[in-house]
Amino acid sequence: MKFAITRDVSPRIGNCELAHLERAPIDLGRARQQHDAYCGALSELGWTIIRLPASPDLPDSVFVEDTTVVTDEAAILTNPGATSRRPEIAPVAEVLEKFRKTAVVRPPATLDGGDVFFLGRDVWVGVGVRTNEQAVEVLRATLQPYGFAVRAAQPHGCLHLKSAVTRAGPDCLIVNPNWIEPRNFSGWRIIEVDPQEPFAANVLWLGEVTLAAEAYPRTRDRLEAHGLKCRTIDMSELAKAEGGLTCCSILFDA
Repeated sequence: MKFAITRDVSPRIGNCELAHLERAPIDLGRARQQHDAYCGALSELGWTIIRLPASPDLPDSVFVEDTTVVTDEAAILTNPGATSRRPEIAPVAEVLEKFRKTAVVRPPATLDGGDVFFLGRDVWVGVGVRTNEQAVEVLRATLQPYGFAVRAAQPHGCLHLKSAVTRAGPDCLIVNPNWIEPRNFSGWRIIEVDPQEPFAANVLWLGEVTLAAEAYPRTRDRLEAHGLKCRTIDMSELAKAEGGLTCCSILFDA
């Protein structure tokens, strides 16, 4: 069975942490509608949703991906780079402990899940705004015994590594070449975002379907030209909080 952990939108999402965007008003009702549609799309595509309630005290908590790194063998509970986000971990850990043994990232390491990018047994860790070099070493020590190769990447100009690159299909990646060097990912077919859509590199590949943000039609056309079946989702309000498609769920098999 395939599970997706999500968390409802906090009423205080307007007070979210921001690193690269200017603060803009977020329509809470619309943000919740968009999140409902996102959960609905996952459900329609065969994922069983474990939906955690919103927290009025945690503005960024809808972005559950940052709280953990999940493999078939373990769930690694992170230590987010923004201290305000660290209380988000406990409710997610309570769920994951039913499915996985857990490990914990401890200071001085800081890690956001959005900076961890799996390509089979290769694991890329983005070192930047929220994740530091110590976290790379923690993940290496934790994951190498399971056969993973862990290496660091250096994204620039964006919040997380998965703002710059995500998997778009069985053999291809969608990349913003201004934010990450595509040559890091040799052996993969590279699709570059349209230059007018720099934030379009965050998509969610779900096997037969790739979820893409509605705001980036030029990049969606590029994906479809490479034979990928895309489904678009309106994430415009959550994007004002520097959120993307991968950010809003933790996907794993039971």
